[in-house]
Amino acid sequence: MPDKIQRKSGGAKPAAAVATAGPAELLGASPKKRARRGSVKPKVLVQFTTQLATLQGAGLPIVRCLRVLAAQQRPGPFQDAVGAVADDVEGGDSLSAAMGKHTGYFDPLYLNMVKAGEAGGILEQILERLAIFAEKADAIRSKVKGALTYPTCVMGFAILVVAFVMVFVVPRFQEVFEQLNQELPPLTLVLLDIAAVMKKWWWVILLSLGSVYFLHQLLMKRYGYRKVVHRLSLRVPVAGVLVRKTIVARFARTFGTLLGAGVPILEALSIIRDSITNVIVGEALESVHKNIKQGETITQPMQESGVFDDIVVNMVDVGEQSGNLDRMLMKVADAYEREVDDSVSTLFRVIEPIIILVLAVVIGTIVVALFLPILKVMDSLSANH
Repeated sequence: MPDKIQRKSGGAKPAAAVATAGPAELLGASPKKRARRGSVKPKVLVQFTTQLATLQGAGLPIVRCLRVLAAQQRPGPFQDAVGAVADDVEGGDSLSAAMGKHTGYFDPLYLNMVKAGEAGGILEQILERLAIFAEKADAIRSKVKGALTYPTCVMGFAILVVAFVMVFVVPRFQEVFEQLNQELPPLTLVLLDIAAVMKKWWWVILLSLGSVYFLHQLLMKRYGYRKVVHRLSLRVPVAGVLVRKTIVARFARTFGTLLGAGVPILEALSIIRDSITNVIVGEALESVHKNIKQGETITQPMQESGVFDDIVVNMVDVGEQSGNLDRMLMKVADAYEREVDDSVSTLFRVIEPIIILVLAVVIGTIVVALFLPILKVMDSLSANH
């Protein structure tokens, strides 16, 4: 298999070279070449990786595999990138080096696993693992997005409906109230004042909301603010549990996949640390990395971080002592992915009645405030008759 991949590069490097290589060497490209940008949908990358593994398993040379897959892609940047990878491999680069020039499509995890597969002569198996990993990661990402999309859309639609009522419907009632020439209840007066402000200053409200959003995005670039936000995201009731379990599942799946591919543990932790966006989890992984570098166990800093549950720490401890850490991490990932499914279902069950209750209170308050004066007039007319 390796002779199909490397033509002029002098053969694959031994696995030990993966552990000692620097970032640029590890990705197989100079910083200038790796600066290209791009992105690809996870499903497209899963399909590409699966087909590449299948073609490799059929015994086709790697260049021909890449040519076939490039022809199958939709015209666009990703097709150009696959074609460029084929050209570079044909020109003598290793597959990982050629892919390393397109880090927008192939992240460090992908590149390191391909490099480890080349070094061990098991590229086909590694690509199959990568396809399974990417598929599971995309599935869990889709479930979490689905759980957040539904309430977001419903609340967004509800806000638009309420805004329409306040800006266009309530002023019509105000005209009716002026003709009645009656003293209005306090609730109705408050509602009319709010409607008047929204109608006159709607652009200020929208501008303020936009400013808050952009200020938040700006502050997220600051480490301290980002750390506070990420800490809160782990502590929010119900949703925080989902975030935590998703992170643990991703950590376990990624770590186990890298270790199973032969990537050294310190290099694997560095890759995961750089790919985790949550600052709190990143600090925990940094502590784990330092402890292992000093010859200590992996479990102590995991337990002290407060991010990982006791069951995760114990399973990792057993895996570390038995020498089957990669398999144990995969079991943790499977278990937590199932728990993510359960958490998504729980989130739906909790959020749906809350949304209905909030909408009922808001709309009910508007209706009561609008009809109180009318009912008051009707009562007075009935009393006179």
